[in-house]
Amino acid sequence: MDVGVIGVGVMGRNHARVYSELKQVDSLWITDLDTNAATNVARVNEGQVAPTVKALLEQVDAVSICVPTQFHHDVARTVFSAGVHALIEKPICQTAADAEALLKIIPADLTVGVGHIERFNPIIDEIRRMINKPLYIETKRHNPASTRITDTSVVEDLMIHDIDVIFSLFDHEKYSVQSSGTADVCGALFTFDNTTVYMSGSRKSSKKIRMIYIEQEDCTIEGDYMTQEIAIYRKPGQYHIENDRYVQENIIEKVLVQKQEPLKRELSTFLECVVKKKPFPVTPQQALLNLKICEQITQGFVRESVKA
Repeated sequence: MDVGVIGVGVMGRNHARVYSELKQVDSLWITDLDTNAATNVARVNEGQVAPTVKALLEQVDAVSICVPTQFHHDVARTVFSAGVHALIEKPICQTAADAEALLKIIPADLTVGVGHIERFNPIIDEIRRMINKPLYIETKRHNPASTRITDTSVVEDLMIHDIDVIFSLFDHEKYSVQSSGTADVCGALFTFDNTTVYMSGSRKSSKKIRMIYIEQEDCTIEGDYMTQEIAIYRKPGQYHIENDRYVQENIIEKVLVQKQEPLKRELSTFLECVVKKKPFPVTPQQALLNLKICEQITQGFVRESVKA
């Protein structure tokens, strides 16, 4: 299959690298407004440079759209018009309104997905099998300050990953949400029937954190997205008093996770969906829901700041 990457920022370079490693790919095409950057990425990954998006679309069967978020809508329209399958990096568009307009023009015969990469982290497959009527879930996604993202808040930049994961596990029709924060630090409290979910995101941290924590009646589950490790804490089998201190004996299990690069799983799955003409696991409809939830969260802390 002939594939292309539109935009060679950080994510675009990663897409190009992974495509160059996949056996499904016959030829790789790169384009960017910065011709020098496109040339360098093409050289490193044994690809070819297209001078324009239009020229690239004449050469490929499928593309990754990795341009800045504000250009997702217009670039995707061009890709759809050319009849090319597309994976759009998250978020699907800059606003839910743009995403709704985009969904209306997606041709029925195209495979179109959105790159919510944590859905392809192998710990999520394991957690999906273990989760059973959770009582409390907490996610943390904290980053040191960066100049890389300038056109979205921490919610659309970081927290959206956890929104996608959590809402793929729950019935999204039944929830409420409260939020507080700023463009760089945010907390959001969700209620799903009998489950409470707290998400935090930060671009001001001194430590990089990617964590999910789940409490259930029978156990507590901790997952680390970066190390791809899961620990299960079982309720203690016995309690006793020792030297006037309460003592409990916990059972801790380490889950064997087959570690894989999430982006490689994501792009390989995308190409497989194109060949088999089936929907990508993260559909544009789901990506629109994620964006609508982001807007609910940001509207919450914008109202707070106005009151203050």
